[in-house]
Amino acid sequence: MEKIWEMVDTRITDPESMAIGQRNTKLLFEINHTMPRTEEYFAKLRELFGDNLGENSFVTAPVQGVCFERIKIGKNVIINSNLLAMARGGIIIEDDVQIAANVQLLTNNHDPYDRAILPCSPIHIQKGAWIGAGATVLPGISIGRHAIVGAASVVTKDVPDYAVVVGNPARVIKTLDKNKFNEA
Repeated sequence: MEKIWEMVDTRITDPESMAIGQRNTKLLFEINHTMPRTEEYFAKLRELFGDNLGENSFVTAPVQGVCFERIKIGKNVIINSNLLAMARGGIIIEDDVQIAANVQLLTNNHDPYDRAILPCSPIHIQKGAWIGAGATVLPGISIGRHAIVGAASVVTKDVPDYAVVVGNPARVIKTLDKNKFNEA
């Protein structure tokens, strides 16, 4: 069953949404042209994500996308360079997640009959998950606790807790031993 959170008609624009989009575009440009790991860089990240950027979390430039106000990042999250976050449907990234370079988190698609309509569904990446380089996570997907998404995988279905998935479409090849994780 498809998990639709919202349908967006891109032909309809309101001044508030336009202002938020322009603000995000400006901040992304500034972040992508600021020396990483400086106070100026951290201030720009905090401005982009607001209270939705958890303690001790870091996003490495360059980063692109839309609707960053709909992204919630937990504590101790590392996001490497070249993230594409199409976040119109919402993205939740829980604590201790690692996201490698060139990952795409896509919460919207286009309606096959009216391309101006965007069906949007949230992505949820649970605690301790690891998304490998170049992976793509499609709308409505949940990545389980401590799951691993292999490099260049395309995730079209929910990933169970502790599963290792690879391929296009991603499929489970292994389940990790949950007893080997040091959880508090």
